[in-house]
Amino acid sequence: MTPPLIPVDLTPALLRGALEAERTERGGLMPHRLPAWARAQNTDGQLAMAESQPSGVRVAFRTRATVVELDTLPTKRAYVGVPPRPDGVYDLVVDGRLLAQGAVPGGHVITVDMSRGTFAHTPGAPGTLRFDGLAGTLKDVEIWLPHNETTELVALRADAPVEPLPADGRPVWLHHGSSISHGSDAASPTSIWPALAASTAGVELLNLGFGGGALLDPFTARTLRDTPADLVSVKIGINLVNLDLMRLRAFGPAVHGFLDTIREGHPETPLLVVSPLLCPIHERTPGPGAPDFASLADGQLKFAALGDPAERAYGKLTLEVIREELARIVEQRRTAGDGRLHLLDGLALYGPADYDELPLPDELHPDAAAHRRIGERFAERVFGPGGAFADR
Repeated sequence: MTPPLIPVDLTPALLRGALEAERTERGGLMPHRLPAWARAQNTDGQLAMAESQPSGVRVAFRTRATVVELDTLPTKRAYVGVPPRPDGVYDLVVDGRLLAQGAVPGGHVITVDMSRGTFAHTPGAPGTLRFDGLAGTLKDVEIWLPHNETTELVALRADAPVEPLPADGRPVWLHHGSSISHGSDAASPTSIWPALAASTAGVELLNLGFGGGALLDPFTARTLRDTPADLVSVKIGINLVNLDLMRLRAFGPAVHGFLDTIREGHPETPLLVVSPLLCPIHERTPGPGAPDFASLADGQLKFAALGDPAERAYGKLTLEVIREELARIVEQRRTAGDGRLHLLDGLALYGPADYDELPLPDELHPDAAAHRRIGERFAERVFGPGGAFADR
């Protein structure tokens, strides 16, 4: 006879990778990757959506359970004129090994009309994720939540007692970046490139990669400053270009201010600045970037750069300009005494030869194979011998 499932009290102690957990009207938890005070200062709907998508967040516990059920209420995105997106993937990791995957259909749907800049919300109901057939031995279980769906945790059940997974002493790596760091078109939450790099290096990931939201916001810098970590990295550039957010005159001081703020909380922590990966549409052409709706005729939405390369002379940013300026800033700060500040050229992670072999499907985001390559290279160049984080 199958033993009954025991309700588990959902508490923040069961979460890893989230900076905060908001108690919901249903009595569940909504993981957040920005604290409430930072969310209150944000006025951008894109960032609000991105920080609530639990990239790198997992429900982590120790148990002898053979059956685990998790009720969630996902919020999915749909785009007018674009083929439907697949349901978000949940990865079940047991004792460090990916054991199974699942999805929760339904939930809320936000329909985005990119041509008009409008959003429509269709409410939905929670669904259940079930993993069964697990070994009855004591084990460490992590359910990695979908990196690309806002996910409210509604209820957790198991057929044996559950306790929060204790800290294991691994170094904490705090990373901030754009949609590529968030996960973009990765296949699942454990296969986004930061998760792959963290797994290879044996570190604990705190992922503050925000789709469209790596914009040198002061509240993000203060969040990085105030978050305990043994290693910190910031990937800077692509969102500033594709939003056409600032000119070169503002960029340099903004980067200095961002790094100064991080250093207030992490004065001696290894701090890595990562410049942009290759993105041909923005290498020499400024933003803004925008969807190329004509590309839908081929079944794949692509992005294009709308700026004029000649505007670089007037201070408009391109990826080439940003790489040059970041190299100058890091060298200046190292010369001034910050020997634990490092630079990684993003082209070493994904460059022209990689684009020839693994092109960006939408001209902006890497696919699953490219995520794996980026993660492997980051682990080798940053965590490996001679890397910025080699002394972890």
